[in-house]
Amino acid sequence: MRLIPAAAILLLTTLLATPAAADPGPPGQVRTDKGLVKGQVLDDRRQFKGIPYAEPPVGELRWKAPRPARAWQGVRDATAFASQCAQPATPLGNPQPTYVEDCLYLNVTTPRRAGRLPVMVWLHGGGNVNGNSALYDGAKLAVDGGVVVVTVNYRLGVLGWLAHSALEAGERYQSGNYGLLDQQAALRWVRRNIAAFGGDPGNVTLFGESAGAADTCAHLASPPAAGLFHRAIPQSYSCAWPTRTETEAETAGAAFATAVGCSDAACLRALPVKTLLEGYQEANPYPVAGADDVLPEQPRDAFASGRYHRMPIIHGNTLDEVRLYVSAQFPQPITAAQYEGFARQTYGADADAVLARYPAADYPDLRIGIATILTDFGTPLATCGHLDALRLFARSGVPVYGYQFADRTAPPLIDVPGFEEGAYHASELMYLFPGLLPGTELNAEQRRLSDAMVGFWTSFAATGRPKPALWPRFRSAGDVLSLAPGPRGIRTVNTAKASNCAFWASLGTTPRIRTGIG
Repeated sequence: MRLIPAAAILLLTTLLATPAAADPGPPGQVRTDKGLVKGQVLDDRRQFKGIPYAEPPVGELRWKAPRPARAWQGVRDATAFASQCAQPATPLGNPQPTYVEDCLYLNVTTPRRAGRLPVMVWLHGGGNVNGNSALYDGAKLAVDGGVVVVTVNYRLGVLGWLAHSALEAGERYQSGNYGLLDQQAALRWVRRNIAAFGGDPGNVTLFGESAGAADTCAHLASPPAAGLFHRAIPQSYSCAWPTRTETEAETAGAAFATAVGCSDAACLRALPVKTLLEGYQEANPYPVAGADDVLPEQPRDAFASGRYHRMPIIHGNTLDEVRLYVSAQFPQPITAAQYEGFARQTYGADADAVLARYPAADYPDLRIGIATILTDFGTPLATCGHLDALRLFARSGVPVYGYQFADRTAPPLIDVPGFEEGAYHASELMYLFPGLLPGTELNAEQRRLSDAMVGFWTSFAATGRPKPALWPRFRSAGDVLSLAPGPRGIRTVNTAKASNCAFWASLGTTPRIRTGIG
């Protein structure tokens, strides 16, 4: 095969990335490659909501790669959010299910000041089953940090991540990665259009939390994502955690199709969304690796070998990740017998060693003991797993920065009486997106922490290095930056020691935990 010279690739990339010209009209009006949009102009920022980046994935386009949005005539109103993608009800902000498939829209927030600003593209969490870009107000990041913020809807659950061989006939892509392809389509929209909003298409940071972090990790290892982003911030999902294989994904997909009475694509596409949502029980709806060029191998293997998009990375988790899940599973205190039973069922022959390292006597509330064990090791959210990923990145030579959000006084997402939620999974989000939890406010010290985090995230987006310089580049476990309020709240810590990572490595085992955590 004849290789294309690097200079030619660079020239071609530049031509393809030529952005839409800025519209000379009012500041609330912008010309995209598909037509004019009119957003809101506020005192300190501009907001554009509900901009289509792909054609609605309905009818015959259900379970197909996204197609570019169609052009429109006149000026499109961009002052209201579009519908969230179809998803089941959840107690966390979505009390009613949504059955809308026409949902491939994004939102743009810019500061009022002009310039070729860094761009930050946000992938929301929710286990790739729930979530909504409209929940995340990018105002603080945009105004205080001087960046353009883009939040993205992408197909969820059964519509975004169902893998079935019947869906691949005549298609070029492995089924089960539709959500991933949506995200890449949104990034291509950013490359074509963001200059018209004052952003720099050559300086894009992809960041996401939980499932959004898992997807960010996958994009780092996805060849078609080359050149679509230039820095990455995966939050609270280890890039070293394995994702689905083709066999695992299609076995689950075949079981689903049988359960809803279908054996071919036509039958599946004819089913109502309600039927699909109610029948979908996939516990691990994450990218499918090893089946095609979208994700040709496990991300961990790509990072270990250096076969990925090398760029500056921030990667970290929270101090008490799994308390959120444990509190939901055990709303009432548990007994010593239940605690021991958890250890023996999960760790088998290693249970005695685990119970000796995490003795019940250390935990007045034994639910905290379970959460501590699972936050240290053995889940995609675990600290030792994040350290594993940080080491992989560091060994490949990229600038990487590790953090651990540690504010144990953060406002709770779910307030369980008598339970200390601590720095639970997703607790850092309201410090980057104030207002995420309606009715809650940060105190003065927490607001200062929020200011510092926004400064870290946006300076990294601008330069590839978080400022000020107190955050060291990761080279060892002692280089992780703890993020907490108050004096000495922001400082380096040794998370390997605190989370007993050497102990877990000595066991040489992985617990039997494969859940939808994240």
